[in-house]
Amino acid sequence: MTDVCVFRATAAGVAAAVAAREAGARVTLVEPTPHIGGMVSGGLSWTDVGDTRVLGGFARRFYDAATYFPEPHVAEQILTGMLDGIDIVTELPDAAVYVDASYEGDLLAQRNVPFAVGRESRELYGERWAGRQPAYRPSKHNFDVLLSPFRDDGTLLPHVLDDPEERLGEGDGGLMAFGFRVCLTDRDPIPFEEPDGYDPAEFELLDRYRAARPDAPLLGLVHDLLPNGKCDVNSIGPFSLNLLDGSNRGYLDDPEGVRARHLSYTQRFLYHLSPEGWGLCADEFVDSGGWPHQLYVREARRLLGEHVLTEHDLLQARPQDDVVAMGSYNIDVREVERTWRMLPEYTPTPAVFNEGYLSVPVPPYPIPYRSLTPRREDATDLLVPVCVSASHVAFSSIRMEPTYMLLGTAAGAAAAQAARSGVAVQDVDVHALQESLREQGQVLSL
Repeated sequence: MTDVCVFRATAAGVAAAVAAREAGARVTLVEPTPHIGGMVSGGLSWTDVGDTRVLGGFARRFYDAATYFPEPHVAEQILTGMLDGIDIVTELPDAAVYVDASYEGDLLAQRNVPFAVGRESRELYGERWAGRQPAYRPSKHNFDVLLSPFRDDGTLLPHVLDDPEERLGEGDGGLMAFGFRVCLTDRDPIPFEEPDGYDPAEFELLDRYRAARPDAPLLGLVHDLLPNGKCDVNSIGPFSLNLLDGSNRGYLDDPEGVRARHLSYTQRFLYHLSPEGWGLCADEFVDSGGWPHQLYVREARRLLGEHVLTEHDLLQARPQDDVVAMGSYNIDVREVERTWRMLPEYTPTPAVFNEGYLSVPVPPYPIPYRSLTPRREDATDLLVPVCVSASHVAFSSIRMEPTYMLLGTAAGAAAAQAARSGVAVQDVDVHALQESLREQGQVLSL
């Protein structure tokens, strides 16, 4: 029997385990894979932070040690070093309090705690930015030239969904695109090899775009973006490592199948592009041939807890008496699907678009403890710092790794208090929790 069990060693999970240990709890960290750090060590090195003033405590310690943009293996070394004295196991033990720090919310689902998946309608929470978006909204992630979605024989090109109706504001359960954040180098790179199943016809739309926009950047490769000549490849432009075929909607039912599909796409896509002088890093992800061990799951389940954060809480920075962390990054909904629309003003012309992208600035805003706790009737011994209780729109801001670390710290400290006092997580002394967080350097107001 342990006091606090943290499920999954994401960066939030590491933060929760460290916070609980520092609060005097006996802590067990469950991680069934050989790796520590989730996306922080899985390819997401160039980290979106927002307002750096909200970073404190564990998050500040990590990023000070990592100089903000660490190589993946360095990030894993730092996070692993922070776990000295904490037992790491592969299966769930008995515990007084559990912290679900997974990207998927697997533990909360196993406990039959209610959750939401995908984007809701505008009407559900009265959110302006909820639901389906205009496919043709101009952005750096959309096509800026008119390209037909059809082959010469009239069939749709690969990776284009036949979903031409806008239905603006409708909730359709769509998820932000998944992808692999690969780490590439131009110093002694491992060249890309032709993968199984490669067919250049799969990328006819990409070739059309390159012909129309020969100077358009596709991978966003930057020399020395990271130390030692490496670059974290993000999803830049209308064609990227994001797979927009809608297959991620099946992730919770078939995670390994969806992960394999995304990895195979990434390998075929990079081989097709074969950026001159660039390749995989010999010293990154050495146990998986240079390919990241973590799929970038931007969203999955979201707790339906004591308080559901919405865009109103963020845009108005509504005060929260039980604040335990602060968020600050834009409402950042990444593309959901690649589809097409008929543009009547072009007499009429079918054109391909990426639908779903949205970026809306927000001020620094408080995140309440109630968004980490289930409703009392659903569970009294569980805290959820990653798949927090938030609408799809609000979650798109919270979902940044530095914010996850802040919430993991709060969850770990709260779990230790609940275990020590023998109370439900909903009955934690929030004022005492806030004081302990401030002592650790957590920022609760600006």
